[in-house]
Amino acid sequence: MFPRLIILAALAGIVALPFALRPGTSAAAATDDTLVIITPHNEALRTEFGRGFQKWYEAKTGRTVAIDWRVIGGTSEITRYLEGEYVAAYQNRWTNVLKRAWSTEIQAGFQANPSADAPAAVKEARADFLASDVSSGLDLFFGGGVYDFDRQARAGRIVDSGILKQHPEWFTDAVIPQATGGQTYWDKDGRWIGSVLSSYGIIFNRDSWKRLGIEREPRQWSDLKDPRLVGEIALCDPTKSGSIAAAFENLIQEQIHLRVAALRAAEPALAARDPKAQEAQAVREGWVEGLRLLQLIGANARYFTDTSQKPPIDVAAGNCAAGMCIDFYGRQQAEAVSRRDGSDRLGYVSPPGGTSYSVDPIALMRGAPHAAVAKDFIEYVLSPEGQAVWNLKPRIPGGTERFALRRLPVRKDFYARADLKPLRSDPQEDPFAAGGQLVYRSEWTAALFNEMSFIIRVMDHDTHTELTRAWRAIIAAPEPRKARALAVLQDMSAVDYAKTGTTIKQGLGAKDKSVGIRLAAELGESFRRNYAKAEAIANGAE
Repeated sequence: MFPRLIILAALAGIVALPFALRPGTSAAAATDDTLVIITPHNEALRTEFGRGFQKWYEAKTGRTVAIDWRVIGGTSEITRYLEGEYVAAYQNRWTNVLKRAWSTEIQAGFQANPSADAPAAVKEARADFLASDVSSGLDLFFGGGVYDFDRQARAGRIVDSGILKQHPEWFTDAVIPQATGGQTYWDKDGRWIGSVLSSYGIIFNRDSWKRLGIEREPRQWSDLKDPRLVGEIALCDPTKSGSIAAAFENLIQEQIHLRVAALRAAEPALAARDPKAQEAQAVREGWVEGLRLLQLIGANARYFTDTSQKPPIDVAAGNCAAGMCIDFYGRQQAEAVSRRDGSDRLGYVSPPGGTSYSVDPIALMRGAPHAAVAKDFIEYVLSPEGQAVWNLKPRIPGGTERFALRRLPVRKDFYARADLKPLRSDPQEDPFAAGGQLVYRSEWTAALFNEMSFIIRVMDHDTHTELTRAWRAIIAAPEPRKARALAVLQDMSAVDYAKTGTTIKQGLGAKDKSVGIRLAAELGESFRRNYAKAEAIANGAE
């Protein structure tokens, strides 16, 4: 009995200890102001920008501020969360304040601009929502991709912060251009502003590369389809991470550019006579080639994770030989390994011509409870002081206190300052320099971004067991069975450019969500049949 009492007492002590040690007041209660930010950014970034803003805000206002960071996952999870919060908040307004009947038409209609023939109640709901201060309880959305912020802007969940009018001198070609390399850097209506630049690349473990007998380090996306890398690639589900979906889109855009160049060289007369028709052909063919490359990279994948932060960690640990990642995750992880053991076993490369610089935006939420503080935070992030935090070294004036963020500021004038160059973590990087950058053409793939992510998930992730089994059989097969099997494996007729823009787009956009579920099941079965047939051919059974 006595030993049992000791165990129970110990358990009670463990449970009670956190309550006994907690502070008497919360951090927010001990400060003058509060700011609530939802973000996919990592802890290092949250820590450094939190510290920097608190100092800047107190110097500006004489007041203290606490930041309540809300971290629920990647941008896809944040998007779903915001939609749910605003639907619930507006339903409460519509039914309890306006005393109107709620319906599925109102739920869909208040979040999108209604068509001319939409019911009057739907038009009223949309106009009322856009004029309201309905709140999600959040002040800012900080970090993610332009695609996600455009969706929030179209829905009306983010609003003009006033920063364009407050600092017009910042939004010029000399400081923060409206667009560069085909990428938009800020919304012309001020609903979102790019805060920092991102590109994409390959993180790789040199020890693993040697173990696999691969002598040449990766330089291009196509290097990741090497058969020796089967089971060695770390990837992220593009339907869960908007940033990795953008990396996949960059890869497809690169293949389209290559087709454009090849067709122009092969048919210069057609290029002169009908360049639009030739470009349209290149888009169709490049789309398919991009999906084929992503299929083989997926066949080499060890897994598809939900978070873009996991692949660099696993590559650093040697669990995977390489992975696709955001540039700063690659640089941060390489620096962490070097700092820990002094080795250079981790490398990172952005494929020349295979990635463009897009922005991670920041935006003010509709109905922000602490709107004035939120606007100050936006001003700080875009100011010269805030921009320096992205890339200055730790423990120097104006830099971070602990973590080197290794990110590239969006302000062009940052790179022109010779006095900052020796203080920067990446002094050799200048995203505004000419050459080496993919020119992003939104008209090629932007309208199919969601459909692209869906196809890659079904093609690579949902059918990964069958895909990998077929790929291993093809690797081991002799010619000519290898070529025949690969052609069947890479049959993209069900997801070509035309069908993606019609059948797949209509299915995913249907109000009845079961249509999208059936589409995924049917498409998955189509790929599985191809994979089974390819495996049989490779094994000589067909």
